[in-house]
Amino acid sequence: MPSSLLSRVPDRLVPGVDIDTAGGAPVPPTGRGDEALGDIVRLAALLCDAPAAAIALVDGGWFRLEAGTGVVREALPRDNALSERAMADPGATLVVDDIPAGEARTIPIAGGTARFYAGRALCDAEGHPIGVICVLDLVARTLDARQHEGLEILARQAQRLLELDRHARQQQLELTEHRDMTRALEHRATHDTLTGLLNRDALAQLRQSPQALARLAAGPYCLMLLDIDHFKQVNDRHGHLLGDNALRQAAAAVAAAIRADDVAVRFGGEEFLVVLPSTSPASAAEIAERIRQSVALLALPFTLTLSAGVAAGDPSRDLPEEVFQRADQALYRAKAGGRDRVVVDDTERVDR
Repeated sequence: MPSSLLSRVPDRLVPGVDIDTAGGAPVPPTGRGDEALGDIVRLAALLCDAPAAAIALVDGGWFRLEAGTGVVREALPRDNALSERAMADPGATLVVDDIPAGEARTIPIAGGTARFYAGRALCDAEGHPIGVICVLDLVARTLDARQHEGLEILARQAQRLLELDRHARQQQLELTEHRDMTRALEHRATHDTLTGLLNRDALAQLRQSPQALARLAAGPYCLMLLDIDHFKQVNDRHGHLLGDNALRQAAAAVAAAIRADDVAVRFGGEEFLVVLPSTSPASAAEIAERIRQSVALLALPFTLTLSAGVAAGDPSRDLPEEVFQRADQALYRAKAGGRDRVVVDDTERVDR
């Protein structure tokens, strides 16, 4: 559905501009997505034998054209406007047979300035006026009883269409809000709140995902386990707030170093697991080393280091649990060897 004219102010019409001089080409007939309002104003013009008709809605200090035929302005100020008078009595049709000069702002329509005006208020579901439907002519005249009744009927139809449109937009807004909330809940269920990385539950879901399993089954892969060194001492010496900040920055360093197809998971308090599809041990070690160096350079009031263990897996002969155990053993060796280092598993494997 196209955006309403209520959402914009025409460049050629701004506060302070003199609109008392008619001129310009007629605004093309406009309406909502199904052109229903455009049909209503054309019917109003035909029924009342008028060269111009419009539906205009209130927008602050302006009447904005919502649908029209034979009109040459997309907006008019409300002050001293005949449509403002029409809204003052929503139950009646305001008819001005011959607009006296100076009584109200002149209304430019195709061919000159309107001398005749008939308008009826449009109301919302609570009965509050929100705009008008009006017909205009270049000559002084009046409406007969049939035209009076017809304009009243068209006003009711326009109100129903506007209310339906309001409901549709409200439902779309609620649907969008519901979709956003669902996504947020799904993200919260599968992602670690502190670091934004996937959590252990998400890892379990990945193992049940055909797409994820297909990526791992496509060829050799690597698992990487990362552990922040002496993190308990960080919390004990510097407090949990700084500790949480350190975890967030470390997680960001991990996320920045991996590729789009890689998966990073916060596996424990200060431990991360990275799944690297289609990756050799040498490439995985380079990624781990890049992460280790980035963490060492984090802007923190203390030095943060991490240890990493890397293990390669081949879907033709390795179970994921076995690859994880080898990565865990490599991590243990990195810690035992002095921490702040990357160790790649070199366990000799025998084909099944």
